[in-house]
Amino acid sequence: MAAAVLLTVTAVPAVAAPGAGGRTQDPGTTLLPPLPVRLGDGRPCTGASKTTATGAVWSQTVLGLSAAQRVARGAGVTVAVVDTGVSPNAPALAGRVTTAAGAGADCVGHGTFAAGLIAAAERKGSGVVGVAPEADVLALRGTDDRGVPDVALVADAIRTAADRGAQVIYVGHTLRTGRGELTDAVAHAADRDALVVAPAAPDAVPDEELGPDGEQPTGPYWPAAAPGALAVVDFGAGGTRQDNAPPAWEPDLAAPGSGMVSIGPRGSGHYIGSGASLAAAEVAGAAALVRARQPGLSGAEVRRRLLETAYPADTPRLDPTAALTLVRDADDRGTEPAGAPSARLPAAADRGPRHRALAFTGAVTGFVLLMGWAAVVVPRGRSRGWLPPARPAGRIAPPS
Repeated sequence: MAAAVLLTVTAVPAVAAPGAGGRTQDPGTTLLPPLPVRLGDGRPCTGASKTTATGAVWSQTVLGLSAAQRVARGAGVTVAVVDTGVSPNAPALAGRVTTAAGAGADCVGHGTFAAGLIAAAERKGSGVVGVAPEADVLALRGTDDRGVPDVALVADAIRTAADRGAQVIYVGHTLRTGRGELTDAVAHAADRDALVVAPAAPDAVPDEELGPDGEQPTGPYWPAAAPGALAVVDFGAGGTRQDNAPPAWEPDLAAPGSGMVSIGPRGSGHYIGSGASLAAAEVAGAAALVRARQPGLSGAEVRRRLLETAYPADTPRLDPTAALTLVRDADDRGTEPAGAPSARLPAAADRGPRHRALAFTGAVTGFVLLMGWAAVVVPRGRSRGWLPPARPAGRIAPPS
């Protein structure tokens, strides 16, 4: 389970959060409830949060979303969310969620939380906004109602999402088995021009998956490890991956994933969570922005663009604005939408005429300067009979 993080928020109603030793914090601050990764047997479904975050979330600033969303907002793009389900009643997603095979019921809340990171719209009194706030969401189930992922469910959901026209497919959980099925599912999505985005590490490791001495598994994790998928790891507010995070398996891209704030499956309040799955949701939102901005790019080209425009680091870091605005090479030319041309350098021209023109200009300039000099010197010389200037008084001229 993700740890709660202290934020300045508006509580409805106001609640004093317990601090160390049972003391209470300042009534003006409270703790957002943590987002569960899975629900144990008998645990009730995640309810409505009574707390609303009103300030901008740190990840929005780090990603420069205000600039990126002036270029694109995800309109016309469908992002499939393969997770615990997505609540179509979430106010920030109202009217933009389509569900399949019972995925409209989200007991855990992880799928709705991730969908909010991807596509939550601005709402009055809320500081939470998704990366692509005008994208549509197609909800499919990849887990049981407790949040435990299943290979067959995830593989079938990826295929169904691609067949139903999703341009970006987000998978919210990792699997240590199912290499063949999930590799085939990712290939099926690629054949239908859909990009699969998935975490390169689990958000938490259940006790039954730990080693004999409590060591964490190291992967590979599917479907992120499948060829063509975009494997994502999280980095914290300090710019590095959390020390206590499970080890990632060959990540392609890093994005904010620690201390993330988003919506819950019920009500208009907010939850907080951390993990690579939430970083992957940010990347899925960025992919939706690119696909909205440049619909002519294929899923593979969108993947390449996100990687090539990323900020250089040990694991390149997502830069949505650069992905939307930079032209990296000739392969991207001609893909910009009408009315938004990118600046390019012209082709090299023949330098011969330029050199001749410069030589002629230099000669004319020299002639003009020479004539100006003569106009000043010649009259003065004539006035003195072409004699040198007179010697200063007190000096003896040399003998003639």
